[in-house]
Amino acid sequence: MSVAYDRLAELPIRISGYELTAHDREFGEFTRPSTVIHMHGEGQEGIGEDVVYTVLDHIAHRDAGPIHDLTGAGTLGEACELIGGLDLFEGAPPDYDASRHYRRWAYGSAALDLALRQAGLALWEVVQRDPAPLNFVCSTRLGGFGDDGERSSTEPIRKRLEKYPGLEFKLDPENDWDAELIAEIAELAPVRVLDLKGLYVGTPVDVETDPELYAAVAAAFPDAYIEDPDLNDETTPVLEPYHDRVTWDAPLHSLADVKRLARKAINSKPSRFGSLRELLAIYEYCEQEGIAIYGGGQGELQCGRGQIQYLASLFHPRTPNDVAPSGYNDPAVPSGMPTSPMDAVPSEIGFRWAE
Repeated sequence: MSVAYDRLAELPIRISGYELTAHDREFGEFTRPSTVIHMHGEGQEGIGEDVVYTVLDHIAHRDAGPIHDLTGAGTLGEACELIGGLDLFEGAPPDYDASRHYRRWAYGSAALDLALRQAGLALWEVVQRDPAPLNFVCSTRLGGFGDDGERSSTEPIRKRLEKYPGLEFKLDPENDWDAELIAEIAELAPVRVLDLKGLYVGTPVDVETDPELYAAVAAAFPDAYIEDPDLNDETTPVLEPYHDRVTWDAPLHSLADVKRLARKAINSKPSRFGSLRELLAIYEYCEQEGIAIYGGGQGELQCGRGQIQYLASLFHPRTPNDVAPSGYNDPAVPSGMPTSPMDAVPSEIGFRWAE
């Protein structure tokens, strides 16, 4: 347990009920589902976003409605423990085990926001950490998904740099990245994270493990973290000279995972850990051990994006956080968005980033 969690867990809470609202968004042939949990009590509302990726899991959740009794909790700590013991998938197992963490985080976020608002306090006040200007990078793919996708090019980088010249990037190297493209990227913009996606199987973002690609990008982008490589007999020797830059994201769901895998840095996605207690214990452990943390997003469409920006601003504001405002992921690249470092804008009370 962490000191920050101890302070938060003592907050009184009164939950009278909750409701669910749908906020799905279509991206061409891809639907990003989103459900917001609205938790009520004593005239206040706390909110959290469910970022489970499977549309049918969201539909089943909404169709079931607010069936869980959360009224028995008297403190935030009790509410978090209660939520952690519930089957939030109504008896039908999710497509992916990790989805249980994602949904638990949504309910826990709503409870955290509600408890703080009922107390008239902001998150930063209770954890006693000042919000700081937030460094962020833009995460974008340079090619299409799957075999029918467009060939990778630097166009997505160029479009964003035209409007935001100082932008830095987190990129997913693809199997069609050749020496010419890699050199072009390196000339264009700073790349702070290379997400090799070596641990994904059977998803639209799978990348075939290629030791030559690993070697090429590790050498071409010397300041970039190397995230989620598929380490095997061929790739491990290739990445050995860069072992201090290897980081993990997908396999991290607990403090035990962090202790087992972390070297110099980790990608922390709060929803991957599910539990507020676990997340804050990880923050404290990494700070004690000198392990850098950079934040990551889950394609949030609603309050979840601001909440991960809030946490990054408090606990790891100066790292290459993959928590850029959502507009940076829009192919149209809207004008007038905040640039990095982004001013901290916590709401006056609660667990929200100001609109």
